[in-house]
Amino acid sequence: MAGIRDIETGKVYIGREDPKKLDTAADTLDGDSPFNGTLVVTGPVIAGKHSGYAKATVNIGTDLDKFKSGVSGRALQVDGDVEVIGEEAENAVYIDGDVYVTGKVDCLNKGRLASRFSTADALGKSFDIQHPTKEGHRLRYACVEGPEVAVYHRGRLTGETEILLPEYWVNLVHENSITVSITPIGAQQDIIVKDFDNTKIVLESSVDIDCFYHVYGERKDINPLIIDYAGKTWEDYPDPNVFMAPDDEERNILDERYRGPQNTITK
Repeated sequence: MAGIRDIETGKVYIGREDPKKLDTAADTLDGDSPFNGTLVVTGPVIAGKHSGYAKATVNIGTDLDKFKSGVSGRALQVDGDVEVIGEEAENAVYIDGDVYVTGKVDCLNKGRLASRFSTADALGKSFDIQHPTKEGHRLRYACVEGPEVAVYHRGRLTGETEILLPEYWVNLVHENSITVSITPIGAQQDIIVKDFDNTKIVLESSVDIDCFYHVYGERKDINPLIIDYAGKTWEDYPDPNVFMAPDDEERNILDERYRGPQNTITK
């Protein structure tokens, strides 16, 4: 028969059967002794208005008699840390709805998330948006991919002979990796690349220059991309630094132990 026992001792036991030692946490100590709880319930708990489909040991709804939660629909508020130790369910935490997080989230890139990223690696990196001009259609673009980690600078040059590169290219780009594509505008101009470094491209022509340009360079602020490596999955990539969080103090994107050869050399 249900009952409440031993209130005088500072403990509350609720349930049909004696709780035995369910109130003792052997691994949580109070001094040199196991920590004893003050409330023990030996049966499932249902608190508040719920859907009627109770699937857990503790089932919490939203409304309790005349009490209304401060935030509509909020059934549980915790001031402090929460630890969930999975046991039998495939998903230790199941959320049907949106999640709002103001701090950092570390999901360790496992399960479906890891599968998503590995699929992205196989299918290319893309964005998918509502089509800007065709109603009822989508527009999907993919990134240009190649055997290097590169940056580009493009534009139009009119009446000048020097393409000035962004000032930060000095510390960003290998000078001997730069390539230049020139497209004359309006007429043939016999443009040649006279000289180049990671600050500017010097052109030469017998006529006034008017052209489009596209300049590429391989980054030097990180290790070169290792294109071909032994392994069964993307997790076998030789440089472990690429898997570390950007704020990890041990991350070193110029780690000499994993530095391969520069991928593009033009000078």
